[in-house]
Amino acid sequence: MSDRDDQLIGEFPFIPKQERAQQKRNALLESGRTLFISKGYEQTTAKEIASYAGVATGTFYRYFSDKRQLLMSLLEDKLDELLPPEPTWVSRDPETLLASLLQAHYQRLNELELHRVLPELMLKDPELAEFLREARSKIHERILFGLQQAKDKRLTWGDLDLNSVSWAILVVVENSQWIQDQNGSCTTDFHEIAKVICRMVFPPETLEQLRQLADD
Repeated sequence: MSDRDDQLIGEFPFIPKQERAQQKRNALLESGRTLFISKGYEQTTAKEIASYAGVATGTFYRYFSDKRQLLMSLLEDKLDELLPPEPTWVSRDPETLLASLLQAHYQRLNELELHRVLPELMLKDPELAEFLREARSKIHERILFGLQQAKDKRLTWGDLDLNSVSWAILVVVENSQWIQDQNGSCTTDFHEIAKVICRMVFPPETLEQLRQLADD
C-alpha cells in the first residue's frame, strides 16, 4: 500500500488476526458495499451497516473509524479495476484487442458495482477526487506513449494530435459503461466502440493491412 493509500484510508482502530474477527470485519465490508450501492453513500449510516451485517454498532467502530474508512477499504484493492483499460496500438488487430479490453472492463464494473458510488463520493471527498484524477492522468500518459509508438512506426494518421486524441480515447473508453447503461437490456457492441476509437487513430488502409496480418 502506497503512502497516498495510507492517507486515503487512515489508521484502522483494530486489525483482526483471529478468523472469527476477520469474518466480522468482512461481513461489515460486504454489508457496506451492498448498502452503498442500493441506498447511496450519504444515505447509509454506520448503524445500518452494522445492523445489516448482524453485529452491534460498537463492533463497527471496533474495526473502522467511520463509513468513509470502510469504503476506502473496499476501494483499496479495486481502484485499478475501476479505472478504464489502456489500449494497445502496436498490434496486428487493434480493434479486436480493444473490444475485448472494453468488454472485460465492463464485466468487472458490473461485478463490483462500486463505480456507482464514486461520482457521489468525489463531490464530497477532495482527497479521493485528486487521487482518481492523478490515476486518470497516468492512464492518459500511457495511452499517449502507446500512440507515439504507433506513430513512430507510421501506423497512425500523419497529422494526429496525439495529446488531444489520447484524452478523447480515454473519454470514450470511460463512457463505454454509460453506453451500456443507456442501452438497458440491449447488449453493447464493444467492437463498434473499438472501431470508432481505432478510426480516430489509424487510416483505413492501415487498419486493413493490420487485419490482413492478423488473418495470415
